Amino acid sequence: MSAAVRRRSASGRWHFQHGPIDCLIDAQGQAGVAAECIEQSWSRFRDLLDELVDELPLLRAGLAAAGGQGAAPHGAVARRMVAACRPHARDGRFITAMAAVAGSVAEELIACFDRPGIDRAWINNGGDIALHLQPGHRVDVGTVADLPRAYAGWAPEGRFTIDATSPVRGIATSGWRGRSFSLGIADAVTVLARTASTADAAATVIANAVDVDAAGIVRRPANEVRDDSDLGARVVTVAVATLSARDVDAALDAGARQAEREVASGRIVAAILQLQGQVRVCGTIAVSTRLSSLPETVPSC
Repeated sequence: MSAAVRRRSASGRWHFQHGPIDCLIDAQGQAGVAAECIEQSWSRFRDLLDELVDELPLLRAGLAAAGGQGAAPHGAVARRMVAACRPHARDGRFITAMAAVAGSVAEELIACFDRPGIDRAWINNGGDIALHLQPGHRVDVGTVADLPRAYAGWAPEGRFTIDATSPVRGIATSGWRGRSFSLGIADAVTVLARTASTADAAATVIANAVDVDAAGIVRRPANEVRDDSDLGARVVTVAVATLSARDVDAALDAGARQAEREVASGRIVAAILQLQGQVRVCGTIAVSTRLSSLPETVPSC
């Protein structure tokens, strides 16, 4: 296994990478304190992948067995992954702890910045974000449903702000266009929660629920697309043709029902569901959007 690497960009942000873990990190506050926190987070980061690999068979196992209890892992990040995903397994659905891996890693690293002298910091692990905000500070977040267009320089399709008075400290996105597989057809589901691990697990579940039975949706067994997938032979979405307005509404309705259950349970604060130019917002968050078919502030579910 290759070693962890890091580099600093011209903007001052750090990039930590080790295997599939790819984090962008920024911290603002007292320069000396920020530098110490970066070093502490780098020291923690270097061991994370090895810790997860040591427990990978357990983390890739379905949690629904034994009423969602299952075996308990040893590592701090692995335990956080299981804790975030276990409530969804108790609801009777198939889910593994890997549904919260990116958010759990980000959450582990952000703890290194929770000290006096740091005004705000964030860890972005492949789009799953953990935040640290001191009073009077905020972050502005953009949402992107089409990653190729984003990489080509397109502006975010939606924006929202999290300030220190908000309970939100975790943001995660899932969908069939993302790095991980999805059972549903959402272009993107962005979830805001108190922690990044909780947001990550809920984003997976809600994105899976954005679905409809319609022509033009191509699905394949996950283990045919990637032989090491924790989803085994379960079918995942690999392509979605242009759908009718009725089918888009039906899929978003299904996802919104799941999102509303997550909000009602207290597991998440809000969710933004995107599919083929349409957006649903569930929970409490004001989203400004560039999509021409929508008003400037998207109504809630």
